[in-house]
Amino acid sequence: MSSTPPCRICAAPVQEFFDFGRQPLSDAFPAPDADFSQEFFFRLAVGVCESCTMVQLMEEVPRDKMFHEEYPYFSSGSAFMREHFTNLAKQLLADELTAEDPFIVELGCNDGVMLKAIADHGVRHLGVEPSASVADVAASKGIRVRTSFFEEATAREIHAEDGPADVIYAANTLCHIPYMGSILAGVNALLKPTGVFVFEDPYLGDIVERTSFDQIYDEHFYFFTARSVQEMARRNGLELVHVERLTVHGGEVRYFLAPAGQRTPSEAVAALVAEETERKLSDLATLKAFGANVVKIREDLTALLTKLRDEGKTVVGYGATAKSATVTNLCGIGPDLVPFICDTTPAKQGRLSPGTHIPVKTPDAFSSEYPDYALLFAWNHAEEIMAKEQEFREAGGKWILYVPTVHVV
Repeated sequence: MSSTPPCRICAAPVQEFFDFGRQPLSDAFPAPDADFSQEFFFRLAVGVCESCTMVQLMEEVPRDKMFHEEYPYFSSGSAFMREHFTNLAKQLLADELTAEDPFIVELGCNDGVMLKAIADHGVRHLGVEPSASVADVAASKGIRVRTSFFEEATAREIHAEDGPADVIYAANTLCHIPYMGSILAGVNALLKPTGVFVFEDPYLGDIVERTSFDQIYDEHFYFFTARSVQEMARRNGLELVHVERLTVHGGEVRYFLAPAGQRTPSEAVAALVAEETERKLSDLATLKAFGANVVKIREDLTALLTKLRDEGKTVVGYGATAKSATVTNLCGIGPDLVPFICDTTPAKQGRLSPGTHIPVKTPDAFSSEYPDYALLFAWNHAEEIMAKEQEFREAGGKWILYVPTVHVV
């Protein structure tokens, strides 16, 4: 265990509670002929701040290694997520974007799936997206995009060009950014006094309850709770005024931050903070128990896959997700146990999984000759995927899942 680093929110000591060991970049899929000696690895360990209770990674991966012109994730890939973002756009249009000539800025707009619904209503908008590949897709839809990272200087430039924002929004983005002080200074610089900063990210409460440990990977630096967000906001001139629980991506919370004193916090905020206190969610003992559950899943999953291989059963992976890198590298799952992973993302097809080098193939490889079992890495889309793959089940195929425990369905 390394020396205790300071919290990136409040500078108090951070206590490590689980070490996932040597891990690769979760979205860096090397070509089969790549020089694997150049593959980037880091120590993936997670800890909790003794003071503000923010759960965070112990080591930061340089942002330009993760988010760049070849970034392969596209938000529009799931019909469920397209509907989710369309509904959110309708909610913002009805509740927040009601002033004359409203303006919304999205941090990490990806391929523009949410802003497209905003743009279709003629509302002024801007997406700030550092990954050129997905930013270009957003621009092709008519979305106004700035290809850069968001920080205080960026916010001041946007304010000078477009004026203040009624809404700043981020989905599955804020937890990626270690330099939170600059982000929130930018929010303060760009947001109207009457405006709101809305963001949604994986919720620590769901991760601990479900032992969904694969939510922890290089791109996720912070794991938020209502209490830690409340503290983070308070230290940066903002106030947590509302929270909404979400079912997407295995459990998230949508947080609403406003300039301090501008809005009355809803009862939902106090209720969620009280629930977290009752659960002792940020206690070191609770988090170490989560780590013990992760070890149990690792043992059970490797034992099951080894048993199936020894019995001559075929097992393939389904969904070359960023999360799957944590699972395969923690458990030592390589091509000997899972010969390939099928995925719908063209940028990943024909390449190898990070670290463990399992070939990634097109969905045709899955359906042309169904395996006996499919290891569902994209478990957060289980309902949508299983409905689409009914023929696999009818052919006698079974799904292997590992959240909240290892089980076969």
